[in-house]
Amino acid sequence: MSGQDSGFRSPRAVVFDTDGVLLDSARVHAAAWKTAFDACLSAWTRDGAKQQPFDAEVEYRHLVDGRSRHDGAAAFLAARGLELPTGTPGDPPGCDTVWAVAARKEQVFRDLVGARGVPVFTDADRALDALRAARITCAAVSASRHARALLRASGLAGSLAVIVDGEDVARLGLVGKPDPALFLHAAALLGSDPSDTAVVEDALAGIRAARRGGFGLVVGLDRTPDGSMTAPLRDQGADLTVTDLTALARSVRGEPV
Repeated sequence: MSGQDSGFRSPRAVVFDTDGVLLDSARVHAAAWKTAFDACLSAWTRDGAKQQPFDAEVEYRHLVDGRSRHDGAAAFLAARGLELPTGTPGDPPGCDTVWAVAARKEQVFRDLVGARGVPVFTDADRALDALRAARITCAAVSASRHARALLRASGLAGSLAVIVDGEDVARLGLVGKPDPALFLHAAALLGSDPSDTAVVEDALAGIRAARRGGFGLVVGLDRTPDGSMTAPLRDQGADLTVTDLTALARSVRGEPV
């Protein structure tokens, strides 16, 4: 673990991002985005120049990770200097509108999950058990509409007092990351003030959201093999960074890491 001393007491609650933190689903989302974007990029040009394939590492983490499907597609298009009509949420999968691209990604993601499933990170179950034993309540949030079902299928849902996912975002009209609305809603459901709550995120947009929400401790989780996300996570406002969730659990309980 690394980072700065925030002076934060042991939290009353911890809010976890889901994809890439509890579930090894970020790589599935990245693969789905690549399939969806690359299918369209061959037809999209800017000033007559052919578009390069989607980078499932750099562009995914910096532009798409942690955002809703629509917002992720819009951010990628803006970064590439591409303009598409917004369309409507009912648009079928395609390349003609932002919502159509988002629908294509959703279709591919469903197919990939059906074929592969989504594994749980080995440290997630242990960390949640340790936090529950310490009477620290936990929530999971995700912009994905699949998160609640995947967490239930994984067996982790029983260790979580609250789950907020894309279905709640749509139903309640919550604004996606980097707005803190998802985190604030989860903390409110836990009955914990943000200043007494830790947030754990692997996405840069999520770190910015937690910082804007006034959370007492913002933790960046870097699961990259070479630690390449540690510096960007700190730059976006993480108070500290960890490479696994068991280290986090020991830290918030005041134990040496």
